[in-house]
Amino acid sequence: MTAHHPVAADEVELVAVRAQGAGGQNVNKVSSAIHLRFDIRNSSLPEVLKMRLLALPDRRITREGVVVIKSQEYRTQEQNRAAALARLDELIDSVSATRKARVPTRPTRASKLRRLDSKTRQGEVKAARRRVVDWRRAGFCVRLSARYWARRGSG
Repeated sequence: MTAHHPVAADEVELVAVRAQGAGGQNVNKVSSAIHLRFDIRNSSLPEVLKMRLLALPDRRITREGVVVIKSQEYRTQEQNRAAALARLDELIDSVSATRKARVPTRPTRASKLRRLDSKTRQGEVKAARRRVVDWRRAGFCVRLSARYWARRGSG
C-alpha cells in the first residue's frame, strides 16, 4: 500500500563532482559523480511524509532536514544522476508505505496444550539432569546429623 509521490525537478539540487577512488588519468578531468540535495522541510511532499522522513535514523539526512545522496557507481554523469534520483524515490517510498494495523489473536486450545506438553517434557529433561540421590544413604545421613545435633544440644 504505497502511493508514489513524485518530486518536482526544481526541489532537487544536482551538482556534478569528481568521483573518489582509482580510475586512471581520466578520473582527474571528468566530474562524473553526482551530489543530490533535497530539502525535506521546503518540499511539496505531504506533511505526514515530511515528518516520517525527518524521524528516520538515516545518516543521509542532516540536522537541517536536507537529504544528501552521493552517486558515483557509474562512469557517466547521466547514469549517476538517474541512480541518485532513484535512491531518493526509494527513500520517499520507504516512508510512504502505511503499515497494516495488527489484529491481536488468541491462541487456540490445541496450541495451549502443545505449549503445556512441551513445558512438561522440558521439566522432565531438566529433572533428569539433577544428581541421582540414593535415598537409603541420604536417610542415613539425616539420621546421623539428627543424632549429632541432639548430642550437641544436650552437651
